[in-house]
Amino acid sequence: MLNFVLFGPPGAGKGTQSEKLIEKYQLIHISTGDLFRSHIKNQTALGQKVSALIAEGQLVPDGITIDMLEEEVNKTPDAKGFIFDGFPRTIPQAVALDEFLAKKGTSIAAVIALDVDQEELKKRVAQRQKESGRVDDQADKIQKRIEEYFTKIVHVLPYYDEQKKLTKINGIGSIEGIFNEISAVVDQY
Repeated sequence: MLNFVLFGPPGAGKGTQSEKLIEKYQLIHISTGDLFRSHIKNQTALGQKVSALIAEGQLVPDGITIDMLEEEVNKTPDAKGFIFDGFPRTIPQAVALDEFLAKKGTSIAAVIALDVDQEELKKRVAQRQKESGRVDDQADKIQKRIEEYFTKIVHVLPYYDEQKKLTKINGIGSIEGIFNEISAVVDQY
């Protein structure tokens, strides 16, 4: 099983690059953001809890996120591998993911971090908000999410760097050029 974490702030291009990785490598994409939005849309009990947090630009607590992620992985036991997008966001989440995957006899092969500066992120997310209307892309919410990434979430990267699993890629450029760089990393595994 080939498992990757695609890391980056909101608007870095994780969703776009994930689509291309799915097509090329037949991996299953698990985006915690998509999972949250699905639960919210379907008004599940979890969705109602998550809705209030996301609407305020806050992170969902680790326990809820981990349970939801494990449930999603367990739905596809024959998968060739997974792309984890938006997870882990904390070191406890990273440890929990490692422990969960170890129980399944697998692990994270690599973490690919898309580097994009804050000004570029603001432009991209403003455009995405016009197109999608996502509530978590509204200006005040997105600024909070970007700040959360650069002040808190980014601190997960040293955890993977110590394991020699981290590769940073410039997330500014053509979609195809960035994808070629990501593919070069994936092809090593």
